[in-house]
Amino acid sequence: MSDVMVVAQNCTEANAHIFGGCGYPAPSISDFFFRPIITIGSFQFTKPILYMLVAAAAVLTFFWLAFRRPKLVPRGIQNVGEMAILFVRDQILRPQLGKKGDRYLPFIMSLFFFIWIMNIFEIIPGVMFPVTSKYAFPFGLTIIVWVTYLAIGMRHQGPIGYFRNMAVPKGAPWWILPLLSPIELLSNIIIRPFTLSVRLMANMLAGHVLLLVFGLGTWYLFTLSIGLLYSATSLAVYLLVTLLEVLVTFLQAFIFATLAAFYISDSLQSAH
Repeated sequence: MSDVMVVAQNCTEANAHIFGGCGYPAPSISDFFFRPIITIGSFQFTKPILYMLVAAAAVLTFFWLAFRRPKLVPRGIQNVGEMAILFVRDQILRPQLGKKGDRYLPFIMSLFFFIWIMNIFEIIPGVMFPVTSKYAFPFGLTIIVWVTYLAIGMRHQGPIGYFRNMAVPKGAPWWILPLLSPIELLSNIIIRPFTLSVRLMANMLAGHVLLLVFGLGTWYLFTLSIGLLYSATSLAVYLLVTLLEVLVTFLQAFIFATLAAFYISDSLQSAH
């Protein structure tokens, strides 16, 4: 007999949900697999892909509307757009790259707002799913950052010079290089992109699971008995976690963009 049937048989009026039924379907990995909306050959167009495209369209539309007819004295949406750009420039880009890094502002700004919108879907009613909790999306963004900072380093130093400078840190004694050089190469080529992608995915995944647990708990503990108290407690925690996730969605985009700027800065500094 299945677990669902056992739960149904043990369900009594004392512990039944006020709207009928009982039992608590705990979140599982299956909650992160979506039925395809469209299937073309081996390609499956799913909701996360749709949300990613919506996020990209939202960023492009906002900045197009903000700067399609720029005025000397900004007003309305142009004012908001300029504040957004100045925030990324002054709080993310310049602390890592200085004024010389302003050429990379469009890249860093696009990363920040694209990731932030994908993250914030987690708390939007009707969506309630952060796209970046699916590892393929942080991994794809990380590959772009990885290729970018490697290309910048090799362009400024040449391929051989770039990897030589990476493997032989300035001031390191010769006798420690057999141990230090493999660690430096492993850190810059493999560990950096791995931690950059996993950090974003893991934080958004953890927050989404917490919201699932307390959201489902609020509903399935909602009875006319003592469970009503538990349901209210679960709802209070759910609201607190939601407020926390508002901060986390922003913070994770900020960290990703800051690290991307730092890696670019490191590639440039190694050239001098």
